[in-house]
Amino acid sequence: MAERYDCTECTESLYGQKYILKDDKPFCVKCFEDLFSTNCEVCQKLISCTSKDLSYKGRHWHSDCFLCFKCDRSLVERPFATKDDMLLCIECYSSEYSSKCHACLKTIMPGSKKMEHKDNSWHENCFTCKHCQQPIGSRSFIQKDANNYCLACYEKQFAMQCIHCKKPITTGGVNYRDQPWHKECFVCLGCKQQLAGQRFTSRDDFAYCLDCFCNLFAKKCDSCTTPISGLGGSKYITFEQRQWHNDCFNCKKCCVSLVGRGFLTCKEDILCPDCVKDF
Repeated sequence: MAERYDCTECTESLYGQKYILKDDKPFCVKCFEDLFSTNCEVCQKLISCTSKDLSYKGRHWHSDCFLCFKCDRSLVERPFATKDDMLLCIECYSSEYSSKCHACLKTIMPGSKKMEHKDNSWHENCFTCKHCQQPIGSRSFIQKDANNYCLACYEKQFAMQCIHCKKPITTGGVNYRDQPWHKECFVCLGCKQQLAGQRFTSRDDFAYCLDCFCNLFAKKCDSCTTPISGLGGSKYITFEQRQWHNDCFNCKKCCVSLVGRGFLTCKEDILCPDCVKDF
């Protein structure tokens, strides 16, 4: 007696019948379709085991239903894109949703390389320098009057030259006495520290930071011997070729401030009238 060979689900004999193996288990066609087949996304009919089942992201179609939503062309073995769950051929997707090139106004096809800047898009070969007409690609560029320039052309056409190094200034320059400087070139003559963004002064047309200017040129306080800058409205006292900071102009003996008061000198010292009486 022959060994039985039955459907795993309904146990009907499969001898002389079509059947399908799933995980090494036999199923009759009806049971397989009931258990495992899916419905088509478009027509909602069952995709039988004898039909081609096309799937994409968990969704299924008959091959005859796998069509572009806009033009109804078959997408079988053709590239396609999706928008809001709609299947679209590349041509329809590009026409409806792809960016347009800012230069030639033609569609930038999906998958092709595009360049983007400030909400505008270009074909790679359309993204060119306004002056030399060469593709910019990944090189640095500068936009002026809605036109793009490669760095070399921009510098030749528009950039000011630093008065110090004679090289073009492309970003972050400093204007001093109506002359352009790179920030890194505009430095203190003494210590070479950059002066952009900080207080400075000049002497004989050379710029100095306040520390260098005071150390090099300022008079020294007769009391504390540190420089008296006189800059920024700071006050000081001068008397017979001698100078004092306001805070240093005090009686040598009692230390009372002599600013705005009478005083007398005794050799190198300054004294208030009261302390003079004790000498």
